[in-house]
Amino acid sequence: MSSPRTRRPTLATIAQAAGVSLPTVSKVLNGKDDVAAETRARVRRLLEEHAYVPVGSRRAATDTIVVDLVFTALDSPWAVEIIRGVVESGVEPVVSAMSSGKDWASRIVRSRRAGALLVTSELTKADLRLLERARVPLVVVDPADLPSPDIPSVGATNWAGGLAATEHLLDLGHRRIAVIGGPFGFLCSKARIDGYRTALERAGIAVDPSLVRHGDFHHESGYRHALELLALPSPPTAIFAGNDEQALGVIEAARGLGLDVPGALSVVGFDDLPVARWSAPPLTTVRQPLAEMGRLAGRMLADLIAGTPPRSHRVELATPLVVRATTAPPQN
Repeated sequence: MSSPRTRRPTLATIAQAAGVSLPTVSKVLNGKDDVAAETRARVRRLLEEHAYVPVGSRRAATDTIVVDLVFTALDSPWAVEIIRGVVESGVEPVVSAMSSGKDWASRIVRSRRAGALLVTSELTKADLRLLERARVPLVVVDPADLPSPDIPSVGATNWAGGLAATEHLLDLGHRRIAVIGGPFGFLCSKARIDGYRTALERAGIAVDPSLVRHGDFHHESGYRHALELLALPSPPTAIFAGNDEQALGVIEAARGLGLDVPGALSVVGFDDLPVARWSAPPLTTVRQPLAEMGRLAGRMLADLIAGTPPRSHRVELATPLVVRATTAPPQN
């Protein structure tokens, strides 16, 4: 005779019967209002038909889709936007950061949570084999390197964003345009710099190696590289800073040198973090839909946990240019 726990329906049972995703059922259970009335009624009817009753005052552990959400680092407002999107997807993340020398993949396996989301994480073959042997459902967000085609991933159109940022500066009349990318091996950084190179080449401008720098996506990196670039015999009149944090570092360096932004130096970021709108002047940047990336990744992972394969293993979201007040035509 099977136990009551065995007979008890799961959220996956309800989701399959209703023809909706696990996060949608979770939202109905939590009383969220962003579910269509007809869908909410259908899910509630099925919950009653399957005699689904939450245990006690809190839902049983099997009712909540608890997943690992692992970042390379958490010291950035960028991570906050991703976390917000994952939470909005309906899954419940347990957030952690990779630590140098620690076996994070084994930690995920030992946690025995429903699945894992990896953000800008370099997934080695050994890590992948370990997770596959343990049958851990996995989605990578903004992968640092090109993941296996079998691993679902969510990213952004980094190349197109780099192209748009540089073309905007070219359209304003700039010709000495520098770029500060992220870590040399990061796929997103390479794509943004490739977009920068393509824009210059299309305009018939040779890429000057002295104007191409690699940072670490932090404020101090933008500040340091900007000082070096602005000390060149022929300094740039514009800098595409690779991300918003580096862009703010560039602006700080320019001010310290007595240079007006955008009068003497135009600056473009990438991400469109909330701080981009609050900076003085407000930052021209490329919008990376971070929260949307987190939401989509969470929904993809929930579907994998329910046994539903993704429609596409690689999803890239658009990166539109947001023009504000840190770009203008060059003075000369």
